[in-house]
Amino acid sequence: MATDSPNPHPHEHLTPSAWVKRWSHLVPKRGRILDVACGHGRHAYWFYEQKHHLTLVDRAQDAIESIAIPATSCEAIVADIESGPWPFPGRQFDAVVVTNYLWRPLMPTLVASVAPGGVLIYETFAQGNETVGKPSRPDFLLRTGELLETCRGLRVVAFEDGYQDGPERFTQRIVAVREPSPLEAVPRYLLSHRPE
Repeated sequence: MATDSPNPHPHEHLTPSAWVKRWSHLVPKRGRILDVACGHGRHAYWFYEQKHHLTLVDRAQDAIESIAIPATSCEAIVADIESGPWPFPGRQFDAVVVTNYLWRPLMPTLVASVAPGGVLIYETFAQGNETVGKPSRPDFLLRTGELLETCRGLRVVAFEDGYQDGPERFTQRIVAVREPSPLEAVPRYLLSHRPE
């Protein structure tokens, strides 16, 4: 996109979640990422820089239109995934990434969207957050251990459920892999990324 603006990609500077960055090494090389409720693309830019192919979905058209990643690497969909049909029926992805978003009726679909060998990286607000700010409605806060229940059938590699400072928030997050069947060898899911 040609522009006279000094920064043609104003949202590129958005910092990806430390949780997403920490576990992104589990995504198969050049894998297809589904970024759910992607907003202005803070994770899209991170995964694009890592040479992944992207599928983005958000209900806000202005957010989708603000993401300046070449169409050859990025499929961007405007859809209301809470009241409309799921825009990717039957499709699976090498990674499903969800942050700061919770719509419980969609959870089984998100888990089903993880391909064999793929990973779910999920992080959002949890119960207790109502004591420090927004969101505060139970509809938007995960119950204790809820992501563990949701990910039954996947191999959980990492899980956290607690409080963090700066900014104050209660968070629950999980990384879970759909192991291929049959397993060719004992999988080794690195708990920290080794630079290449």
